[in-house]
Amino acid sequence: MSKEDYSAARKIGQRQYHSALLSGKYPYLPSLDEILSYTDISGEMYLGLIDIPLDMIAGTKTAGRQNSFSNGFMPLLSERSEFASKWTALYESQMEVGIRDPITAYEFMNKFYVQEGNKRVSVMKAVGAASIPGLVTRVIPQRTNDIQNKIYYEFMDFYEVAPINEILFSQEGSYAELLEAMGKTKKTRLPDDEVKNLRFIFSQFSEVFRSKAGDKLSITAGDAFLLYVKFFGYQATLSHTPAEMKENISKLWEEYELLSSKAGAELVEDPEDVPQKNFLGRLIPGIVPQKQKIAFIHEKNPENSSWTYSHELGRMHLEQTYPDQVQTFHWDNVIPDVNGLQAIDEAVAKGCTLIFTTTPRLIEASLKAAVKYPDIKILNCSVNNSYYSIRTYYGRMYEAKFLVGVLAAAMSPTDHIGYIGDYPICGSIANVNAFAIGAQMINPKAQIHLEWSRTLDWDKRRMRENPDIKIISGPEMITPETPTREFGLYGIKDDKTFNIATPIWHWGKYYEKIINNILSGSWKRSKLALNYWWGMSANVIDVICSQNLPASTARLVEFFKEALCKYEFHPFAGILRSQNGVILDNKDAHLTPEDVVSMDWLAENIVGTIPDLSELTEEAKAVVRLQGINQQKAEAIGGDK
Repeated sequence: MSKEDYSAARKIGQRQYHSALLSGKYPYLPSLDEILSYTDISGEMYLGLIDIPLDMIAGTKTAGRQNSFSNGFMPLLSERSEFASKWTALYESQMEVGIRDPITAYEFMNKFYVQEGNKRVSVMKAVGAASIPGLVTRVIPQRTNDIQNKIYYEFMDFYEVAPINEILFSQEGSYAELLEAMGKTKKTRLPDDEVKNLRFIFSQFSEVFRSKAGDKLSITAGDAFLLYVKFFGYQATLSHTPAEMKENISKLWEEYELLSSKAGAELVEDPEDVPQKNFLGRLIPGIVPQKQKIAFIHEKNPENSSWTYSHELGRMHLEQTYPDQVQTFHWDNVIPDVNGLQAIDEAVAKGCTLIFTTTPRLIEASLKAAVKYPDIKILNCSVNNSYYSIRTYYGRMYEAKFLVGVLAAAMSPTDHIGYIGDYPICGSIANVNAFAIGAQMINPKAQIHLEWSRTLDWDKRRMRENPDIKIISGPEMITPETPTREFGLYGIKDDKTFNIATPIWHWGKYYEKIINNILSGSWKRSKLALNYWWGMSANVIDVICSQNLPASTARLVEFFKEALCKYEFHPFAGILRSQNGVILDNKDAHLTPEDVVSMDWLAENIVGTIPDLSELTEEAKAVVRLQGINQQKAEAIGGDK
């Protein structure tokens, strides 16, 4: 009977051979030696005896045996060959007692290449086995800037914590994100039972996912698993049955399609032009419509956070603008990973159909709630996130910072200007660069001295006591509990502080425009991840100047403001130089919105750096984990080195 089994396996191999030829692919097994002949290698590492997934075995170590097999490891040689006899004997042994001797293999870039045991691999594939034991040596490539190389180095870090080969990702930072979702870091190796649990649940998930997705999506099972865990939580995922996974994957299907498309978030730069009307009140004259209930979930409270205070002003503006149409509720001091979802549950129980979560750290609770309540509209105040189930909103504050930079240079008696940033995250880097560019346009010698208030060594007196710095850009807002003049753009003279201008967030107008779109019926479902990224043109960002500003300077600010609102001027256009070289060298071009949001460089006239993770406070690390520029985000998730 085993001769017939060899013939059957050979027929499969022949089909694989011809299929490869027709599609222009190499029909035999690839040889690792040939691959390494044009690859720079850093070294080797012996991994010992491991269970090798058969679908990850890609070829042979040497070229000697590669033509005996198809590229799917099925035999190609004649049934009368000595090779066929040995293959058949191995097949019979597998059927009777099982193949127990480990193969010898090399692992390179998440693929395995067999040095000894090719026929055993072929037989095990023929019988439909999932894995085979092997003594494995890892071949380590030299580190490069290639995306696959970067991901592989992240995999090696992950392997030190959880020695699992099957979980593969297509995006940087994913291994660290998975560990974060599990509540782990890349510092500590997982106990054997936790590794076993992760391997089991991933195996179960990948089988269900592949049966649903087939070849429809261009993402790995690892990509899909990470997204699943983000929405449902790792601990909950461990208890999900295959049937529950199948149902949940269906719920997330549009998220998977979005992830597969690699479209990213669509940055909507202006709201739809919808006239404000009393829509609900006009539906049935004489009948008072039911108010739409809206929830605001805050991580802090208005007394200790200027950010929350500004959003609370926006909430109250909504109630004043739509007194007969909306009713708002707010939750303060919500701890994202403790009672974030609970706060949203309470909002839904009150009848809220629109929920704003006002900090990036609440996005995970927002995602879980979006699956739990698919009919509820949820928006998270963040930028550079790509999810179908929720929308995000933020502002182009860099436009206001550019204007403030112009003012700073015009008002400074020296070439040295101070700038105090808070979190080094997406958007805030653009803010300081726009400020620096604005200052440089007025004074080519302007130097921007950058410090970060969320670093461990931050001392607010340091910049104030610098004798060369007389003008400082500080935080946009203050809270009622901490009155001070050190906000916005302020000056120092005779040890006294005077205000010059301040950038402001018009959250009330922002929320008003969102509500107006909803009440008018213009809120539409989209296949894209939508990020509202409105600016001065939408009147949600502005700069308020002191009445004591010289008339000519105020006129200059108004000139630039009008140009920004009409899109006739872009701060990041023309020749742009960073501390490390040229960023843009085309006077007729400007950076894309995506380039601005993900900016990770500092302008040439900035004195300072983007702080390393180890320099930040614990609170700042938590924010950077979600909204930081790529390198910082990976470090924050994985743990300090």
